[in-house]
Amino acid sequence: MPGMRKRVYESILEEHLRENRQMAFLSGPRQVGKTTLGRKFAGAYLGWDNQDSRDAILAGPDRAAERAGLGAARTEPPVVAFDEIHRYSRWKTFLKGFFDEYEGRCRVIVTGSARLDVYRKGGDSLMGRYFPYRVHPFSVGEIARQEVPREVVQPSVPIPDGDWEALKEHGGFPEPFTRRDAAFSRRWRRLRAAQLVREDVRDLTRTAELDQMEVLARLLAGRSGTPLVHSSLAREVRAAENTVKAWIATLKVLYYGFTVRPWYRNVENSLRKTPKWYLRDWSGIADTGARFETMVACHLLKAVEGWTDLGLGEFELFYLRDKQKREVDFLVARDGEPWFLAEAKTSDAVPTKALSHFQRATGAPHAFQVVAELPWQPLDCFAWHTPVAVPARTFLSQLP
Repeated sequence: MPGMRKRVYESILEEHLRENRQMAFLSGPRQVGKTTLGRKFAGAYLGWDNQDSRDAILAGPDRAAERAGLGAARTEPPVVAFDEIHRYSRWKTFLKGFFDEYEGRCRVIVTGSARLDVYRKGGDSLMGRYFPYRVHPFSVGEIARQEVPREVVQPSVPIPDGDWEALKEHGGFPEPFTRRDAAFSRRWRRLRAAQLVREDVRDLTRTAELDQMEVLARLLAGRSGTPLVHSSLAREVRAAENTVKAWIATLKVLYYGFTVRPWYRNVENSLRKTPKWYLRDWSGIADTGARFETMVACHLLKAVEGWTDLGLGEFELFYLRDKQKREVDFLVARDGEPWFLAEAKTSDAVPTKALSHFQRATGAPHAFQVVAELPWQPLDCFAWHTPVAVPARTFLSQLP
């Protein structure tokens, strides 16, 4: 079994704790490695699942500071980690009070397996007191390098064949990726899905309809890369359409999956409303085409969120489709303008006509057909300004 890998987020946190007074908010899917990161850097670790730590948090900032040992003289400010604190209904008020009182005496890491921006409504704002970092599973770019990205596009770097095959088969979540055992990966996926619905959904929403949500999650597991038709799903799970929309929003908040909206500006006859659905874990998808498309989607989402979190610009992920059913899997916008198109293919190395059509329609500088089966080449994919087929291992290594 390969050893534990260094994560790029270790470099990011090292830099953040050295240079910033703000709290570091680490959010991301269950079992993506947030707790491991928090424990690595924290001198004091207060996890919501630990009864003593929970009691200290509930008692208020002063009691939590006492448990963290902030009264002792130190040459360097200690790091205090609050793990899964979003399960506390008043977590935002607690953190504001703790930070305002003890900012000069410590550095703070906050982790959560639900989006930590979901509660930004009403009450006291945490703005100016934190920087968010969205933690993703391993990607080709992270396997290739673990330094903090300084530029948006990185040089292409090859990764070992074993890592590439493991990434395709077992996904990028740290434990199945490093274990590389098919039976373990199947058991891991099944348990993770059950925990997400039975524990995380229950804690976040208090919904009583967990059985129907579990059915919805199973349906969505088989539809990665397809348009999200709420009315059809509502009929299948026997629930109101607005209820299904709310359940899907909850599954997104808990990082079960994500949606990609259609880009429509300057594209005539675009279907503007129907998003596409993707799982966060591509490893259990049976269809090889859907699995690879989802793998590319997850890599692109990690890239756009990483670039944005690190202050390299404002990036967003879209797809393209018009009423003539011409479609391109992905469009990445940079500071509000189309930057590149990407079509995911397992073996077809002839760029589709839709890439040319939509590159002209959007004015995007780059258009890539990302091909899984092409071998790595020492290329800069971004040197091309016309539609071009590129090896997935080359293109994805240029992303963070």
